[in-house]
Amino acid sequence: MKKIILSTVALFAFVFANAQANDGQVSKGKWLVEVNTGFGSNVGSTALYFNSSDGVTSYNIGAEGGYFIKDNLALKLGLGYGEVDGKGDPIAYKIGAKYYLKKMIPIELSYNGVGFGDADANPTYLGLQAGYAWFIGKNVSIEPGLRYNKAINDQYYDDKFQLNVGFALHF
Repeated sequence: MKKIILSTVALFAFVFANAQANDGQVSKGKWLVEVNTGFGSNVGSTALYFNSSDGVTSYNIGAEGGYFIKDNLALKLGLGYGEVDGKGDPIAYKIGAKYYLKKMIPIELSYNGVGFGDADANPTYLGLQAGYAWFIGKNVSIEPGLRYNKAINDQYYDDKFQLNVGFALHF
């Protein structure tokens, strides 16, 4: 077990040392596939999420994809599926743009929401997210970030903050 842990740490150190500042990862014509984990309020999320509190269990599974229309700027689409305490089948969606400032500070603006089927008012949000892109391989980055979701239909839903940790593949 000790050898496995040391080997894993050595591998991550090697990959990190060789992976930073690859210019081609956010260049025009490249693709982005991203999976996020959401902490905090899970609103209109295309993230991987699981929560069980006060006897209520909820989860979400989702992913996002994007295409770099110019250097450092990707247009993105996301889709997620979840369940809240065995009721409803919310489908989450996201459309937006992600810009990499100095190739390592991702800033995202997106419209996201959830469709609950026959609900009177489905939540929709305008989201703004910023973070840091840590490239750990030629095609892999870890992107922690803070997100603010402004409720568009605020008579039913509140504004929310989220902490996300994203894992992105760059092709």
